[in-house]
Amino acid sequence: MAYSLVVFDWDGTLMDSTHSIVAAIQNACRDLDLPVPTASAASWVIGLSLESALRRAVPELTPALLPRFLERYRIHYLLRDPELRLFDGARELLTDLANQNVRLAVATGKSRVGLDRVLAATGLRHMFDATRTADETFSKPHPEMLHQLMRELVAEPADMLMIGDTSHDLQMAVNAGVHGLGVSYGAHPISDLEGCAPQAVVDSVAAMSAWLKPRVGAPA
Repeated sequence: MAYSLVVFDWDGTLMDSTHSIVAAIQNACRDLDLPVPTASAASWVIGLSLESALRRAVPELTPALLPRFLERYRIHYLLRDPELRLFDGARELLTDLANQNVRLAVATGKSRVGLDRVLAATGLRHMFDATRTADETFSKPHPEMLHQLMRELVAEPADMLMIGDTSHDLQMAVNAGVHGLGVSYGAHPISDLEGCAPQAVVDSVAAMSAWLKPRVGAPA
């Protein structure tokens, strides 16, 4: 099988931002005197829409406190912006795939504003044929992000591969009837990823590239 459309999650898959998200959630809790979730609990919700994530990671967060919490979260996250980097080899991988006429897309738990900001900062906006964010449609693991991308790019489920670092990404792929590829260097442990029956789980961008090389290509 040759995948002609590869969809990437962003945080923890292309960008090394897991630690920044976890720290922002924990620091916002401290600011508002809320119980601070463990790093494991905070990282488990990465990939969900922010509000869905916070309801799980910080169950004590009330609707009244939510606006203040979001403000503090964004401040702490933006303070760590200078530390954020693409994973080694990610830019080169995207370029290689594009050179093989593979269409590229993003399906992320980030907001549209947040994704547009990092696409501009990394200079990668032009690499992607389409993108979807959690504030534009249903949050993962609902399949609608992938369904919308397939409709926009006129692709069939067999054409698409979803790559992500969380079980939310891979369960979304299952729900959409497409194949998934897990990466173990992000937010979720391998056991969670393997529970969603991906085609494989890789431990680096280099290993992802090697796995993809014989399995991608534009349709004849």
